[in-house]
Amino acid sequence: MAFISRIMKIAGAVAALTTVAAPGAAEPAAKELFGRMPLPSVSEPASVGFYSKGCIAGAVALPTDGETWQAMRLERNRRWGHPKMIALLERLSREAVQDGWPGLLVGDIAQPRGGPMLSGHASHQVGLDADIWLTPMPNRTLTRSERANTSATSMLKKDSLHVDPKKFTPAHARLLKRAASYDEVQRIFIHPGIKEAMCEAYGGSRANDDWMNKLRPYYGHHYHFHVRIFCPDDSPNCRPQQSTGSGNGCGKSLAWWFTDEPWAPAKPEPGKKPVKPRAVTLSDLPPACARILGEPAPADASLVTYVDGYDPTLARATAVPVKAPAIPGNRVPVLVPIPAAKPN
Repeated sequence: MAFISRIMKIAGAVAALTTVAAPGAAEPAAKELFGRMPLPSVSEPASVGFYSKGCIAGAVALPTDGETWQAMRLERNRRWGHPKMIALLERLSREAVQDGWPGLLVGDIAQPRGGPMLSGHASHQVGLDADIWLTPMPNRTLTRSERANTSATSMLKKDSLHVDPKKFTPAHARLLKRAASYDEVQRIFIHPGIKEAMCEAYGGSRANDDWMNKLRPYYGHHYHFHVRIFCPDDSPNCRPQQSTGSGNGCGKSLAWWFTDEPWAPAKPEPGKKPVKPRAVTLSDLPPACARILGEPAPADASLVTYVDGYDPTLARATAVPVKAPAIPGNRVPVLVPIPAAKPN
């Protein structure tokens, strides 16, 4: 009976979450549901779906501060991820310091239950992506206001696709090498100009191919780099991304980025009316995401923060039911433009 009662409670919570729109109204955007959940579920960790179309159960938070990192943009509440992602960030921060990097400034990871974000990213939905600033951590603790308003530093020359050697230093290159060297890392997105600089520094040796291949040029990413890890063993419903192949990525595929093609605006097809993008809804995501939205939450964020001695059983023992998020009326969805699908 207790099990049946629990199932009924979860079903009721999910029903509340998925019927917040008025009768006859369109289903709310999934980002409105996931973006307003303040805490994760307290179930076993599991990434569900694809990096750009999914959610996460049992996420944990990167602590706001560590000896070798500081979390940025705290007001976004995006320092959540799969425990393996958070553990890797903490490890990278420590080992990067040994390489001479002052410490990591960590940007967006994921929302408490993953899913589409209210603004910014198309990916970062399953707790296996993280943005790391290319700005070194200062030797003091930043205030909350500084974390919200400080801008990251571009590594590029003004009006150029190439790095400024006064900004992109050997220490930056060692940081990227360290991050790409981990077996858990599937790929790292960087600006084509930064990939070019890495090819100049490390592309001459075939011994570097395995980790150099993970450095994938992509739009943006001259202020930060984006680490993506493989689907964990505890997540059978996580959909992996295609392999990065072989080689070091310093040949024709990189040269393409320095042609006009990737930067030219898409030409509309003659006679074809533009289609207005449709916001992703809960029904577009894997079915498990509706259940994850309705699962109980920890009583406090400190119970699910990844620190020494973290005990997930305590969070589960003190779990509380979730409430349906309040969705503002007449909200215009923020639709993030997606570039052409050439890169992989």
